[in-house]
Amino acid sequence: MERRGFLATGACAAVTPRDTLMAATSDLFVPPEESPHAFTLMMWPVSNRVHPDPVFRDILQQTVADIANAIADFEPVVMLAAKADHPEARKLLSSQVSLWDIPTEDLWARDAGPLFAFEGDALVVSHITFNGWGRKQVHQRDGNIAAAVADRLGLRLIDSGLVGEAGGVEHDGHGLLMAHKSSWLNPNRNPGLDLDQIQARLLQAYGAKRMIWSEGVFGEDITDYHIDSLARFTGPGRVLINLPASPDTSDPFHLAALDTHAALKAADLQIKVISEPRKRRIDHFDFVASYANFYACNGAVLVAEFGDPGADAAAVQVLRQHYPGREVITLNVDALGEIGGGIHCATQQVPS
Repeated sequence: MERRGFLATGACAAVTPRDTLMAATSDLFVPPEESPHAFTLMMWPVSNRVHPDPVFRDILQQTVADIANAIADFEPVVMLAAKADHPEARKLLSSQVSLWDIPTEDLWARDAGPLFAFEGDALVVSHITFNGWGRKQVHQRDGNIAAAVADRLGLRLIDSGLVGEAGGVEHDGHGLLMAHKSSWLNPNRNPGLDLDQIQARLLQAYGAKRMIWSEGVFGEDITDYHIDSLARFTGPGRVLINLPASPDTSDPFHLAALDTHAALKAADLQIKVISEPRKRRIDHFDFVASYANFYACNGAVLVAEFGDPGADAAAVQVLRQHYPGREVITLNVDALGEIGGGIHCATQQVPS
């Protein structure tokens, strides 16, 4: 379960002012994540305020590079990093990975990066303002990344009217969304908005028709329990959910996961459960051991392995069934799990 620690606190800086954004003039559509990609967008972690231990920061950069290099065997990858950080990044990155001079602090491209959509035939950025997960993490650069990428690509930036993160909502690309209320109906993101208003704006931002909500967990991790480390759509009306093998009724995340599972069952979806690993290389309460936080790129699916041979193999088998014809690649991304995320959190697809 996602419990990214509060890595650094303080006011977040510089996000794109609302009056510089453009309102939607027609229907938007965010394609399914498994549809063809033009490329994958990622971010290079460099901030010593967010990651003060230089040894761990090196491990984290190597992990991000491992993910980028694996994806680059199947589709182009663009790594965002300040020009001054390019020489060190290039030492770890495959020649197939491009570097763009867009300064970063942390690595969470799913949350701070742009959400791409189509408005008619035009690719646009359906913009959800990032404020450091409810102003829990200092950032001078990451709040500007979506606008910088849109400018680099010459895309319209269309305001959703929401503050939050794309990792906090799942879409199947066929009209259905799901999310935890804790990541959206929260005064640290959207004060003054009620659930109906938030839902209407999310549906418009993604071009969806209906939404499934469950409560989630407020205030126990920096994301307020992003759904993408628990449950993921793998096709229209089809969900993969990562549940504890033996739920602990004293654990709010376990209880919230079971609540989400019940909500998905009530919605009459096709659900496949993957059990969390019982044995892990890192045995810590806050470690995120999520098979659901996988990434589907062109021709492949990247998923974490945690050192539990049985559980790891079972997750691979399920993903092969859900993504026939794609190679399933396992990676050791324990460094991301230690800070509360996974492969999906570190990536953002740009649709073809």
